Amino acid sequence: MRKFTYLAVFETDETPGISIYFPDIPGCVSCGDNFDHAMQMAKEALALHIYGMEKDGEKLPERTDKIFGIEAGDMVVPISVYPDMVKDEINNRREKTTVTIPHWLKVAAESEGLNYSRLLETAIKETLGFAV
Repeated sequence: MRKFTYLAVFETDETPGISIYFPDIPGCVSCGDNFDHAMQMAKEALALHIYGMEKDGEKLPERTDKIFGIEAGDMVVPISVYPDMVKDEINNRREKTTVTIPHWLKVAAESEGLNYSRLLETAIKETLGFAV
């Protein structure tokens, strides 16, 4: 299983909360209310950013381990993510969709206790040629 680790900068100032950015991954930013929350948000931001880059066919940047411009009170923290787990979670999440069927068919299906979601999923898989 692939694992990526990038350095994150946790910035603190006079305002509440912690700002987070990844010097090697421009545009990957987040924030948290406290250190534990910031760690959670940093992992989520990095995982989703990598997912988006890979989905768009972008090459992931190399980790440089060189951080410039750190101010007093800032922390540099390595953040590790497993992009394949994130991809599987996103691709397999359940999504609600609306379908329209005749009233008499809905009544008949409900009287038989049919599960619309399972039935629709199975029919789509069969139609597309996926193993059921």
